[in-house]
Amino acid sequence: MTKSIDAIPTKEEIANAHERISSFIHRAPVLSNQTMNGLAGAELFFKCENFQKVGAFKFRGATNAILQLSEDEKRNGVVTHSSGNHAQALSLAAKFNGLSAYIVMPNNAPIPKRKAVAGYGAEIVLCEPTLEAREAAAKKVIERTGAAFIHPFNDYRVIAGAATAAKELIEDCDNLDYIIAPVGGGGLLSGTALTAKYFSPQTKVVGAEPEGANDAFLTFKSGEFVPQNNPNTVCDGLRTSLGDKTFRIILDHVNDVMTANDDEIIQAMRLVWERMKIIIEPSCAVTLAVVLKNPEIFRDKRIGLILTGGNVDLEKLPF
Repeated sequence: MTKSIDAIPTKEEIANAHERISSFIHRAPVLSNQTMNGLAGAELFFKCENFQKVGAFKFRGATNAILQLSEDEKRNGVVTHSSGNHAQALSLAAKFNGLSAYIVMPNNAPIPKRKAVAGYGAEIVLCEPTLEAREAAAKKVIERTGAAFIHPFNDYRVIAGAATAAKELIEDCDNLDYIIAPVGGGGLLSGTALTAKYFSPQTKVVGAEPEGANDAFLTFKSGEFVPQNNPNTVCDGLRTSLGDKTFRIILDHVNDVMTANDDEIIQAMRLVWERMKIIIEPSCAVTLAVVLKNPEIFRDKRIGLILTGGNVDLEKLPF
């Protein structure tokens, strides 16, 4: 049995998580593009987690969490609630480890993500698109199956796994001035901030968030938890409130949270598609959008941007 993380992940725990999951994940490439550098007036380094298994960074945290379950916990499988990328990640991680997976998904989750979850062999339970409905449905699954619950982001094992993306970015790119990560529930941003603190303390960490779902921005600026309220954004992966674990790490270790509107995010997404020839989803285009929106802050800097995923419905592109 591997001891699970019950406190904010340490440097050693993030390093151990990286070693633990290394045989399961892709070491996603870091790409640069001269046109993008010219537009930003900065050196940009894109960590392409859209090339990760299941097409998103979420596979890192899900795998790390599953590998830290006890044999007793594994016996009845795993359950989560997720609109898409964590659902896919946990489903595939469970499949690789011979576990059953039960995924609660809102009934408005993107069809390609639902198909992918089903394709990995998980049982899908649909619910209304509210946090209360998700949590109630997950509770019923646990009562029915005894499955172990793995939260999409508010879990230190998931945060430590997510942190490994920034660890690789720091290893591959020296002397970064900034790392920018999207923020929805805050698992990736929390892990990124801890990684920078431990492995590259001179690097500042910025969260990027859509204006139409700006709870993390409001929380960061006020220092008090502000729940998500009727999010309205093209970024379907960033419509979630922070968790109590991610909230504390972000307040203590993130340097800033910045926002961009949906038009700016869609423009940035299209730029990446057209100029870099890679598919990204809106939720990760927000990182580039905030750089382009704030040239006075980022000009002449070395900036790592985490492209979190590439799972888009090609029938419903925003441009």
